[in-house]
Amino acid sequence: MKIYKVGGAVRDSLMSVECSDTDWVVVGSSPEEMISKGYRPIGKDFPVFLHPKTNEEYALARTEKKTGTGYGGFTFYYGKDVTLEEDLSRRDFTINAIAQDIEGNIIDPFNGQNDIKNKIFRHVSDAFFEDPLRAIRLARFFSYDHLEDFDIDEATVKCIEKIVSSKEIADISPDRIWSETERALSNSSPSKYFEKIISLDLLDPYFSKLKKTSCDSHKDKTVRWAELQINNDFELGSKLPLPNDFKNIVEVSKNALKLNIDTNQDNLILLIDKINFVRNFELINQLISLPHFSDNKDFISQLAKKIKNTDFSHLSNVSKENIEEEKIKIYKEIINS
Repeated sequence: MKIYKVGGAVRDSLMSVECSDTDWVVVGSSPEEMISKGYRPIGKDFPVFLHPKTNEEYALARTEKKTGTGYGGFTFYYGKDVTLEEDLSRRDFTINAIAQDIEGNIIDPFNGQNDIKNKIFRHVSDAFFEDPLRAIRLARFFSYDHLEDFDIDEATVKCIEKIVSSKEIADISPDRIWSETERALSNSSPSKYFEKIISLDLLDPYFSKLKKTSCDSHKDKTVRWAELQINNDFELGSKLPLPNDFKNIVEVSKNALKLNIDTNQDNLILLIDKINFVRNFELINQLISLPHFSDNKDFISQLAKKIKNTDFSHLSNVSKENIEEEKIKIYKEIINS
């Protein structure tokens, strides 16, 4: 049983970049042996285990064979005889197919270090285009500062084109597409991810309405998503499983954009009620930092503060029949104050 650090952790270490996640591969072991040593199994399709102390992921070395369509259309073999090189050969890019043993020695059978030096994304083998999610993942890699200026090897571009023409991206689980997208939104250069979605022709079906890619005016991932939605007329995400906080900020953005000093009182009251300034106070202060709110930023900020500082507690004593009328009275007082 031998353990190796693999993937992005090794790549980033070689690039002198701190990596938050570390993945490990175990060669010459079995599920039974891993469990006997205290590792907790979590893998559904193939054996992945959590270390009993660090909770880092340890996967048995494996090979894979495509047996169906989409990301899940694979069967895996993870016998003790699977070698480290066989495991590395199924990985996406040469820069991610590098391992490091416990003594610090680098194992690099596909010259990934050379591609790091030359800033090249190069696929490891022809198995690359069998997994359509790798095309989306490639786009996501460009959202990292230390990878955004890499080029894509011409042969790898051909593989991406083959994935696109197969239309198998439509077979990928929406959850996996959103996972890659959310990770990109959390990285330093999210706009680069969406630029590659367009330039690599990965739009269909999940990003078919994407036209403008700018979304890096703020550091918060939900605000970045809101900015992207604003730039694309709120036409994105209909086929993605958006979490509630992402859905909420989009709705707040739609209504907040309609707020301005010239909005008539009745419409203003309707918008205030829809936005729920009290619950979304911090979110609104983040949103108005976006360039789209530059003209109305002060007006919205002042309105939000007035509502935040207003005591609505007495509404709890108002009957259901009269509560809307009382709320409107309060809103009018706020607007006219």
